[in-house]
Amino acid sequence: GVARLIHEKSNRKNKPFVAMDCGAISRELAASEMFGHEKGSFTGALNQKTGHFEMANGGTLFLDEISNLSYDTQVLLLRVLQEKSLRKVGGNKEINVDTRLIVASNERLTESIKRGKFREDLYHRLNEFTIEVPPLRLRKTEILFFAHHFLQETADELGKKIIGFEPEVEEVFLNYPWPGNIRELKNVIKRAVLLSNSDRLDVRSL
Repeated sequence: GVARLIHEKSNRKNKPFVAMDCGAISRELAASEMFGHEKGSFTGALNQKTGHFEMANGGTLFLDEISNLSYDTQVLLLRVLQEKSLRKVGGNKEINVDTRLIVASNERLTESIKRGKFREDLYHRLNEFTIEVPPLRLRKTEILFFAHHFLQETADELGKKIIGFEPEVEEVFLNYPWPGNIRELKNVIKRAVLLSNSDRLDVRSL
């Protein structure tokens, strides 16, 4: 949400916004997803692929959970940031890119550096400006705002007429610690909407 808002308020708003979840991609495929690959460059590479960096050229690339990138992929990323050009996996051609990079991590990258998990030079290259987004449990005044937004969004998507929550559900939402933050809240509400046969979500649906 924050990354997309930055993009939409910038002079790149008419160019692509591309998001990549580094935590949901295997270590082996991360470089291919980010930079693309040439046909036949590895087993399973049946066609040429355009990577997320190139797809976002002129716009914004958002890398979520960047601390999950393998060390080798971090090296490749650092090179792209320094040279402002990339090579597809298995390719020799240099492709110039002008891409704003926004990254996010649930764990502090300074701690990842201490554990040898994240490159310090890449961290300093990325760390031009930092926005701290507190966890949902520390933003209780926003929980119900997000909950009602996700409820309406999901109800519309699933074609259900649900107008709100029973009071006990709102109390549960306000007292639960939400270790999975916004994603967990959204998933809980979507599952509850699927299970609900009422016009208001109750605790049984949760």
